[in-house]
Amino acid sequence: MFSVPVPQTILTRKTKSAIFLVFTIDDGGEDAVRDALEEIPGLNNAVSSRAPEAALAGIVSIGSAAWDRLFAGPRPRSLRPFVPYEGEVHTAPATPADLLVHIKSDDMGLCYELGAKITEALGDAVTVVDEVHGFRYFDLRDLIGFVDGTENPTGQAAIDAITVGEEDPDFEGGSYVAIQRYVHDLSSWNDLSTEDQEAAIGRTKLDNVEMSDEVKPPNSHIALNVVEDENGEEIDVVRDNMPYGDVSGAGVNGTFYIAYSAAPDVTEEMLRKMFIGDPPGTYDRLLDFTTAVTGSQFFTPTLDFLEDLPPAPDAASDAPPVPATRSDGSLGIGSLH
Repeated sequence: MFSVPVPQTILTRKTKSAIFLVFTIDDGGEDAVRDALEEIPGLNNAVSSRAPEAALAGIVSIGSAAWDRLFAGPRPRSLRPFVPYEGEVHTAPATPADLLVHIKSDDMGLCYELGAKITEALGDAVTVVDEVHGFRYFDLRDLIGFVDGTENPTGQAAIDAITVGEEDPDFEGGSYVAIQRYVHDLSSWNDLSTEDQEAAIGRTKLDNVEMSDEVKPPNSHIALNVVEDENGEEIDVVRDNMPYGDVSGAGVNGTFYIAYSAAPDVTEEMLRKMFIGDPPGTYDRLLDFTTAVTGSQFFTPTLDFLEDLPPAPDAASDAPPVPATRSDGSLGIGSLH
């Protein structure tokens, strides 16, 4: 009987806390990482069962450069490195990342517990390149004072927006995810009038109402985050952004941007429009007050995948060699024979 792949728990209600862990895999650490990946579903269950009302979820995703180091066989069709964008004024950098662990819950203690157990399982096979502890701010607002994630789809539309389908049958049920960490210049932002802030966002600050197309500036954040298909239909992603920061002012404050999608094309187009502009030069006004300091892209496999990993590349090399020619005598390289 055909079974539907079970996705990781990406879609949840908005939780109060999150931890984002980004790792690179050290040379020779591949086998230990594979062992840890197989443990993660069980660690999720062990920690979440202690407080099911806290909606704990731990989601692990794998970067393009790491994929072929960990697994033999096919790879997700659209998995590729994060595309950096360098506009006339602002830049979206690409930064090293092999693994992303996104943990969320109403209880930061549970986030910490699961994160500590996953990090322990990975051990010295990895290097932590970023660790961000996020929190919900008032009524789902960013530190700049505006509600974040208003445009997220819900229900079946959200499932459709993030789920790989029959177009890639080996990885059906998985998702793609892009991340960026932004650092805000809150002093300069707070020097703006409310009206100027609203023009930069394209939405009213107090009651969260989107401006009409006739009023909304073309370089507003919302105007440049709309991506449409060839039929003019808007293509959705699911964002799960979180504010983070230090109240003392000694550190940095910002937003951890994270967007899940059925294919990376839509987030890449959003970022192109934000940093390059649409038309070029009309970049996102919000970027004058917030700076992207990281950028990475990953594939989020299903639970079925994690619980039964493909063979490692070395194991696959022990298999009988595949004949170099096909039965018709062709080398199988395009049109060459």
